[in-house]
Amino acid sequence: MKVVFIEDVPGVAEAGEIKEVADGYGRNYLIPRKLAVLADARATEIVEAQKKRKDRIEAEMEAEMRELAGKLEGLEIVIKAKAGAKDRLYGSITNADIAEELNKSAGLEVDKRKIELETPIHEIGSYDIPIRLTKDIIPRIKLSVVEEEVAEGKEKTEAKPKKEKKARKKVAKTEKATKETKVEKATEEVETEAQEEKVVAEAQAEVEEETEQSG
Repeated sequence: MKVVFIEDVPGVAEAGEIKEVADGYGRNYLIPRKLAVLADARATEIVEAQKKRKDRIEAEMEAEMRELAGKLEGLEIVIKAKAGAKDRLYGSITNADIAEELNKSAGLEVDKRKIELETPIHEIGSYDIPIRLTKDIIPRIKLSVVEEEVAEGKEKTEAKPKKEKKARKKVAKTEKATKETKVEKATEEVETEAQEEKVVAEAQAEVEEETEQSG
């Protein structure tokens, strides 16, 4: 029996192939499961059309994968993780974590199953990670796993000078306000003394005037 395969059958044939098969295998397995049809002119035309469509889709897919590979090749990403003694991570970095970081930091969507990580990462360090997009397209990225606490400590160190600067400004402002208050108080005292002297002088003048009139 000659049949045209409309689906891939591993170890037997690929979709679009025309092959001679045993009658029982064709009638009882391939044709009922719609894996193949009898090889006539009409069937051949249909299968050829399907094959062309499949080839076009595969070509488009390969072009997309090559474009993605160009963006991935040599890309460097960083994942922060908590670590203990001897740079051992408290948890582990998996291919799912790497896929998530690629999406977050580079905006690239990669199926975690295509990230070839033999075993989860358990230590701080740098890693070369292959990503098998297709059988022949395998870009590699560079992953750096750094300690989370170190990054936080750096932020605190950078924040310290800012706090000190702010404190110095506050002290300077307070000292300035204190000086202005002292000046204002001293000015008030001088004005008060001058006013008192004026009152005394006027009183003395009145007494002298009355004394002259009485004499």
